[in-house]
Amino acid sequence: MAASPQSLCEFIDASPSPYHVCETAADRLRSAGFRELSEADPWPSSGGRFFTVRAGSLVAWHTDAERRAAPFRIVGAHTDSPNLRVKQHPDRYLSGWRVVALQPYGGAWLNSWLDRDLGVSGRLSVRTGNTIEHQLIRIDEPILRVPQLAIHLAEDRKAVELNPQRHVNAVWGVGDGPESFLDYVAEHAGVPAGDVLGADLMTHDLTPSRLVGAGGKLVSAPRLDNQATCYAGLEAFLAAEPRGYLPVLVLFDHEEVGSQSDHGAQSDLLATVLERITLGEGGGREEFLRRLPDSMVASGDMAHATHPNYPERHEPGHLIEVNAGPVLKVQPNLRYATDGRTAAAFALACAQAGVPLQRYEHRADLPCGSTVGPMTAARTGIPTVDVGAPQLAMHSAREVMGADDVTAYAAALTAFLSPQ
Repeated sequence: MAASPQSLCEFIDASPSPYHVCETAADRLRSAGFRELSEADPWPSSGGRFFTVRAGSLVAWHTDAERRAAPFRIVGAHTDSPNLRVKQHPDRYLSGWRVVALQPYGGAWLNSWLDRDLGVSGRLSVRTGNTIEHQLIRIDEPILRVPQLAIHLAEDRKAVELNPQRHVNAVWGVGDGPESFLDYVAEHAGVPAGDVLGADLMTHDLTPSRLVGAGGKLVSAPRLDNQATCYAGLEAFLAAEPRGYLPVLVLFDHEEVGSQSDHGAQSDLLATVLERITLGEGGGREEFLRRLPDSMVASGDMAHATHPNYPERHEPGHLIEVNAGPVLKVQPNLRYATDGRTAAAFALACAQAGVPLQRYEHRADLPCGSTVGPMTAARTGIPTVDVGAPQLAMHSAREVMGADDVTAYAAALTAFLSPQ
């Protein structure tokens, strides 16, 4: 299946949480003949197509006898997106309203979450006898809504400054009903509420992703940052025809909050998998370390397109347009991991793929966001390039990118994994 904007929309709509991103990617990998491995089990010593999942993160690779001890070519992305997450004790009864207490995750652009029909998704940890099972949950019903303050009640009728503690809680009913929100979720999951020992729950916008604009040349969707890269990276990985390299796809959780977790980019996940690949090929620690200098990572995350209403917020001389090709991201203070040698490798990949390349730098007088790139580079010692696809409204509940950029982005990543 070739990458397309419509299939990106389907991928996003199937993946309201990081856990669902991994499930969606895993289903696609299984259909392509990949086998899931548990980190707790011995891994096969023969070549093959494999992937492993650690909570909301996934790593996939394929190898054979011809690529034993070959350098790695890796595409990295992240599965999480800014949103509103459910607190551990969410039930409130305020002014006659039944309210669910929420709190922002990552740098959510809070005003964009107001007055939207919201569903709930994530993971339940459920007691089954003397064991615990982790079950995905998804409620695609408009059960939550964070209401905006009426303009007549605002102090200056220009803007309302949102307090993340008080102003992003969601209404879901009236009257002091007996049912708690977590009981409702458990009932939806088909499990006794008393058996739910842990919950990782978050909200998602229920408006479907779609092609918009004249001729359908734009993609309007939630979570483009960074599911657009998860999708493009997965399609590139499945389409790659590596020559002298071992291709790897890694999708990390928790990038939006610093990646410091057991399965974020600051964890041992990627380094451990790469070393176990080497051990499975019959190599040792020495062979593993010798593979790294000639390996390379493309850290994929979305990039800021130049905003037509705020062009002064962008670096002069670095116009970034949608439907004009992938973006090479450079930041000399290492918010991005790109340097000259890795920039050249991605520029060559774009040339081989026949797609244009744009080069982005952030304004020096504005704080610059970061990616999994610098952390992956530091954790593994592998040279890394930061790349992306241009979009508007990053960290909003709803974002927009160019439809043509979906296929161009995937083509560039495919060429990166398959250097000629």
